[in-house]
Amino acid sequence: MSAALLVRALRDPASVAALDADGWNALIAAARAERLIGTLALRIGEQPVPQAVRPILADARLDAEREARQALWEADRAAAALAPLGVRTVLLKGTAYAAAGLAAGQGRFIGDLDILVPRGAMAEVERALLAAGWEWVKEDAYDDAYYRQWMHELPPLIHRDRDRMIDVHHTVLPLTARQTPDAAAMIADAVPLAGGLCILSAEDRVCHAAAHLLADGDLAGGLRNLWDIHCLLAEADPQALDRRAALHGLSSHVRQARRIAAALYGTGARLTPWDRIVAARLLARDGWGRERRKPLVFAFYLRSHWLRMPPLMLARHLWTKWRKGYRPA
Repeated sequence: MSAALLVRALRDPASVAALDADGWNALIAAARAERLIGTLALRIGEQPVPQAVRPILADARLDAEREARQALWEADRAAAALAPLGVRTVLLKGTAYAAAGLAAGQGRFIGDLDILVPRGAMAEVERALLAAGWEWVKEDAYDDAYYRQWMHELPPLIHRDRDRMIDVHHTVLPLTARQTPDAAAMIADAVPLAGGLCILSAEDRVCHAAAHLLADGDLAGGLRNLWDIHCLLAEADPQALDRRAALHGLSSHVRQARRIAAALYGTGARLTPWDRIVAARLLARDGWGRERRKPLVFAFYLRSHWLRMPPLMLARHLWTKWRKGYRPA
């Protein structure tokens, strides 16, 4: 499996020396599919690689640097737009890692700008961003009502000039999710950065990443999230992490994330049967980087919705989306 090659290369960059042409094709395909090509390029560093591979890795490093610059500029623009409100604004995910110079941000491709603000400030944050040039990605009455009533964020916004998206969160899991992390505590204990922005504490960064990987989504592209966790764990105090995970109701997810990260990227760990199923989903790519094990992938897609909402609400939501033409990939 190409994903297994990718995991091995990130864990042990010297292993790429044994790859033939097919192996390199599979490795690069998986790295691109998982948006880990920049991280892979940095991990490989000065290791000897075939001549044909060198420009691919060089371009990946340049692309990651460009994305980091764009992400940090977008964060700066959001901070400027929100500064008059005096609202504590916390960067999340890739932009946070890049802004703080964390290991998880090295070579990381960064998509949307994700921020966390107090729930009581959502209305004024929304107005400020709209006034500063952000606008709704698409107008859909059902999606808008669903986001505002049940989700942990506003509907996505995109800047009309820079074409960059921002996701404004008031907590880190949907309101219908089984776990209810303490977003107020996350914001209160966030670490200030220059420019009026903050990032989550080291332990909350792990909790958020574990929640995003295991308590919310369908694990698509999950190897990047797991790599984040692997890097973030090195910066967190284990005992403080246990206490923080308990506060947020995420103890089981953090423990599982630790085990799987250690098994795939670290020195190994003893996995439970459920861990092995999750790992199989994470590694479900063929030699061309395409998702395989379609029944397993679809099962995790259904599970992601099951985690987010009660059964009757889930059935109504999926039926509504189906009628509107949405089909899972």
